[in-house]
Amino acid sequence: MLLRLRLENFVLVDAAELDFANGFTVLSGETGAGKSILLDALALVLGARADAASVRTGSRRADIVAEFAIGPALDEWLHSRDLDGDAGVALLRRVVEADGRSRAFINGHPATAGLLRELGGQLVEIHGQHASQSLLRSDGQRQLLDDFGAHADQLAAVEQAWRARQTALQALARAEDGQRELSLERERIAWQLEELDALRPDSGEWEALENEHRRLAHAAGLADGAYAAAEVLVERDDALGSELHRVIQRLRALAAIDPTLNETLALLDGASIQIGEAASFLREYATSVDLDPARMEALDARIGAWFALARKLRLEPEQLHDEWLRLQQQMHECLDAQDIDALRARMQETQAAFDREAATLTRRRRATAARLASAVTDSIAALGMADAEVLIVIDERAPGASGSDQVEFRIAPHAGAEARPLAKIASGGELSRIALAITAVAAQANAVPTLVFDEADAGVGGAIADAVGERMRVLGQSRQVLCVTHLPQVAAKAHHHWRVLKTVVGDSASSAVEPLTDEARVEEIARMLGGARITPTTRRHASEMLTQRRD
Repeated sequence: MLLRLRLENFVLVDAAELDFANGFTVLSGETGAGKSILLDALALVLGARADAASVRTGSRRADIVAEFAIGPALDEWLHSRDLDGDAGVALLRRVVEADGRSRAFINGHPATAGLLRELGGQLVEIHGQHASQSLLRSDGQRQLLDDFGAHADQLAAVEQAWRARQTALQALARAEDGQRELSLERERIAWQLEELDALRPDSGEWEALENEHRRLAHAAGLADGAYAAAEVLVERDDALGSELHRVIQRLRALAAIDPTLNETLALLDGASIQIGEAASFLREYATSVDLDPARMEALDARIGAWFALARKLRLEPEQLHDEWLRLQQQMHECLDAQDIDALRARMQETQAAFDREAATLTRRRRATAARLASAVTDSIAALGMADAEVLIVIDERAPGASGSDQVEFRIAPHAGAEARPLAKIASGGELSRIALAITAVAAQANAVPTLVFDEADAGVGGAIADAVGERMRVLGQSRQVLCVTHLPQVAAKAHHHWRVLKTVVGDSASSAVEPLTDEARVEEIARMLGGARITPTTRRHASEMLTQRRD
């Protein structure tokens, strides 16, 4: 769950640090005070698109940090991506520069906005002011159904089968449309492969040829140089080793008089030994250098063959081995592509595999649709739509990556009425209630620990608003719920209440957020009830609303 949110120079907020608790928390305030700014900041730190408008006017950057309590599964998720932090905690940060560029961090590690979104999707589910509009779209309805039914595994299987089918279909189409082009391509590859097969350029061979050729080409010089060096070290009368030996003998006599010279004498003894070993190595090296004219001739021929073929294929010699492997793969692909019967058989196999996976998904969707429709019907009854019935109809449509199903939510507003699509019958208030009902039902199957609503209660009032608040309070008993609201009935049901205040000094405006005490909460709900003029009556009403709430 969300533990803490810290903002610096974000839109109208100069600086704010908010500590959140479990349960149901509401944020309220005057229109234009910036109630949704906090949710915008939360969305940004969860990977939403950043732009320069996020930065407070006159500031260099905006900085948003969110701290979450997480379980072992997310700890493992972070560890597998080298994003470890303190166990049981995820620290997300987003920095937005004044020019709109942004940087993201997870537990102090640089991350992408995509990683923030992937992690954020497991931490928070945000329902914006227009979330109910997704109910009017077929893809939105299908996604709601799949999310509720936890169909992600089967959706992935369907998508994979669809991609395999599309790949097979495209290969077959190319083969049928491009037989002449494929034939010409095969002939081009064949003659290049014939040349390369004759040479058989092995991996690493070119470097080995160059090294051996260079060594043989300089064999005489290497041997002469090694002999000469050995002679200078030990074999001449005035050799370095002999001179050093004489120096050591003289110092040994002196060290007998003054033992402080023994340390220097030991160093020179070591140097004498190393000179002797070096001379021995040089003599052995000089005798081992290979002066083999026949091998040199063979190397010249092999290197010449590499150079000749490289020029012919317009490549560097060191590229020949990789080109050989690449052309072999291309030849296999050309042969496969020219086998029309095999491609047709592959197309049929992938089509059958897709049909099987799509049929399984359809069965799961139909079972889920019955459960979801029944649960939502029960849920909206508590929101003032007691006689309404929600149906989820699944029809066949053209196949695609998400299967072969057309999902449509329908509602019969009262007993005996025909169930019609939501877009044709539901009012704005009804859509808000249905969306909230679906969210409440889906939350039971959704492991996301924090739910956020940005005025999802729009379009309702009176007793219905009271029911909406009660439903959110019930949700808050099993997870963390945050809601921006303008309804006193909803605010009164919350476990915790925050107020957003906007102040204007000259041309500068700023917003601040404060938690409300019980007394201040009465005043705020009274303001929400009565507007600018708060009377003893509205205060009593506000106090009664707070007293009447129940867990």
